[in-house]
Amino acid sequence: MDVIEMLTEFNLTRQEAAIYLTLMSDGELTGYEVAKLTGISRSNAYTSLAALVEKGAAFTIEDTATRYTPVPVAEFCDNKIGMMQKAKNELITCMPQRKEEAEGYITIKGQAHIVNKMRNMILRARERVYLSASNETLENILTEIRTGIERGLKIVLITDKPLELDGATVYTVEKQQYPIRLIADSANVLTGGINGADSTCLYSRKKNLVDLLKDSLKNEIRLVEMIKGRDER
Repeated sequence: MDVIEMLTEFNLTRQEAAIYLTLMSDGELTGYEVAKLTGISRSNAYTSLAALVEKGAAFTIEDTATRYTPVPVAEFCDNKIGMMQKAKNELITCMPQRKEEAEGYITIKGQAHIVNKMRNMILRARERVYLSASNETLENILTEIRTGIERGLKIVLITDKPLELDGATVYTVEKQQYPIRLIADSANVLTGGINGADSTCLYSRKKNLVDLLKDSLKNEIRLVEMIKGRDER
């Protein structure tokens, strides 16, 4: 993800993000100077500058000609996150409560959505997490795994490369393909794979799928322990 794309995650358009970067690199500028430096038309430059001010990414300096100066990126991002956190809390309070969580089989597509689901399952787990995934996938959720360990969760990982993680039980099994199998609190599961544009996982609270994945992981752990014991003899 490039800088422009990351800035769009904070509610800037790509044109606004490009102008914000220009302000960051060139300092205080007039609308005319921004248009000249970026190649954007003057009318569009002034429209985007006004939007940057409205969105909290720039301030104006009133002089003989109005100049624009960028809000430091850390301050801009912190302000946006603070606003989103406030909106989140208000939404949680105001939203109608669901009667119950869906009990069927939910399909989750796209790597980012799958990783986010994994993060949330770990963060909401209360007792234990069993997870089989490639080391590359685990890298995306190590923060949540470490947070779970600090909260006292029992964490058991099966992955394809050695991983030092204090507080977790880690088994290493080398495979060409490494599907995701995640069980949280023996209550909900996620299974599938991350494979570029074809990334797809199935999420469910169905007991039959939970039990199936539990048995699968238990058998794999037994096999790893048997192989390890044989190699140590």
